[in-house]
Amino acid sequence: MRFDGKSHLAWNRDPRQIRTHHRARSAGAQSALGRKPAVGRVIKPTLLHLADRVATRLRAKSLGGSTVTVRVRFTDLRAVTRSVTLDVPISATVMLAEIGEELVRAALADHPGERTITLLAISVSHLRSQPEIQLDLPLGLPDEKRRPGASRGIARWTADRAVDAIRERFGWAAVGYGSAALEIPGRFPTRSGSLPRKIYDRDPGRRPHSHRHLGDKNLTLGTQ
Repeated sequence: MRFDGKSHLAWNRDPRQIRTHHRARSAGAQSALGRKPAVGRVIKPTLLHLADRVATRLRAKSLGGSTVTVRVRFTDLRAVTRSVTLDVPISATVMLAEIGEELVRAALADHPGERTITLLAISVSHLRSQPEIQLDLPLGLPDEKRRPGASRGIARWTADRAVDAIRERFGWAAVGYGSAALEIPGRFPTRSGSLPRKIYDRDPGRRPHSHRHLGDKNLTLGTQ
């Protein structure tokens, strides 16, 4: 049956099929910082924390994203965004954090008069299925550090999968990445965009939850 939009809708009739499931378009997380200086000791651990939230969700869905976007908000509520589109999708936590840090620094360089920030956000879009990582030949390309199939990228992705497995069994707080894991709990008030839609919820790390611990201490991974 041919659909004539105006006449059918005028009679409250719409023969088009209802789509109840939508593919994920993006995944993101943001952290309200209050008023913090725009320096590395604030930016780096915050972005690593946010990237951990986003990348974990991507890997749980066997997805990777090729466009990374960051948002920086200043004290006067103005916000700037910067983004980059990669040749291949990524889902590695540290790689995402490093790219995000480069973008944030580029945004701050364009606004040298802004020395205080109130919010950082990072998101990944242009998602596609990524159940496995395709190995790259060691050609010494200039963007090799951004390629998940390079030797460092494979090592990071393998470490991420190990972290995912530990958290699945023992809880989110059982293991973490470098400076973000060593921060005081609750330091980052985070809202995370959950798949498949960009619906923000509270940081699961701030809610009481039961899990088994790995001994008396939690594990911490470096970010190399």
